[in-house]
Amino acid sequence: MAERMTINYEKKPCYDIVFADSFDLLAEELQALDIENRRVAVIADSNTARLFGDTVTGLLEGRCRRTLLHVFPAGEEHKNLDTVKDIYRALIEAGFDRKDLLLALGGGVVGDITGYAAATYLRGVDFVQVPTTLIAQSDSSIGGKTGVDFDGYKNMVGAFYMPKLVYMNVSALKELDDRQFYAGFAEVMKHGLIKDAMFYEWLLDHMYEIHDRDPETLAEMVMRSCTVKKLVVEKDPKEQGDRALLNFGHTIGHAIEKYRNFEMLHGECIALGMVAAAHLSWKRNWLSKDEYYEVRDMFVPFNLPISIDDIEPEEILRLTKSDKKMEGGHVKFVLLKKVGKAVIDKTVTDEEILEAVREIYFSDEDAKA
Repeated sequence: MAERMTINYEKKPCYDIVFADSFDLLAEELQALDIENRRVAVIADSNTARLFGDTVTGLLEGRCRRTLLHVFPAGEEHKNLDTVKDIYRALIEAGFDRKDLLLALGGGVVGDITGYAAATYLRGVDFVQVPTTLIAQSDSSIGGKTGVDFDGYKNMVGAFYMPKLVYMNVSALKELDDRQFYAGFAEVMKHGLIKDAMFYEWLLDHMYEIHDRDPETLAEMVMRSCTVKKLVVEKDPKEQGDRALLNFGHTIGHAIEKYRNFEMLHGECIALGMVAAAHLSWKRNWLSKDEYYEVRDMFVPFNLPISIDDIEPEEILRLTKSDKKMEGGHVKFVLLKKVGKAVIDKTVTDEEILEAVREIYFSDEDAKA
């Protein structure tokens, strides 16, 4: 029996999140969207298509007018307008019209690309999210943010566009390799740090079950993470205020991601960004020294980095200035007043950012010391 959570938009029910332990109920859920009279394009990257493409398209065969599987190469480097153009071309050649449906099968990259293609193809067609990674199930599939990178700058082109359904097969998380799983966990931990101290403590208390990917623990973890995301996006669906709290760790994290040419996973970079932001919070006397070190060190058991070599702190600072979260020439920095309570601060100076970046920078001189 699947569990449900409704996401509201402008104080009205908008779409459901369905939490399940298989794909078996997906076709039934899609029947509520009248798929028998619609074409359905399943959009997946090469990794997800290999794991789940045949299963999902097989479930849809005979349930809709036509099923199309469109696959693009996996990797952040393919999150761009060229990939979106390929999707447009496939839809046009298959005769998709405004009444048809796109289905995003995969992680955050797949969801963002498919959502943006849906928002812009024929000025908007319906789409559903079927997230299969931890980062997508706990965070990116919820809230209607879609978009692609442009010339290496994160999510510079996009739209707010709500899905019609989010269907989460939590058992799909078993298929993730360890590095992808823990990178996704960074966003889960973020939700506890910014809004829910009890969830943060729960994560630490269930460390071993999370490592073992215990099904019941993962299901509860994903649902609690989604609850935090729901509270934030319902209050501020288009990031005019509190939704920016979800960017905790992202300003410096995105700069590192670009500096390293996307060789590191998104969650790994965000973990580093959260450590830097927590350090800045300590320097503002909002966190105690002990609290800062606790926040920093809690990433270690989850195989997430807390320091990095091979960066130039001054270049990381420069890259933060090109982040889309700049406002009036100032970086909107998310800091912690305490664990479970984040705030948006527009007064962070270049010197403070540099100090925070140097806190996570492990240089050759440090290694020799």
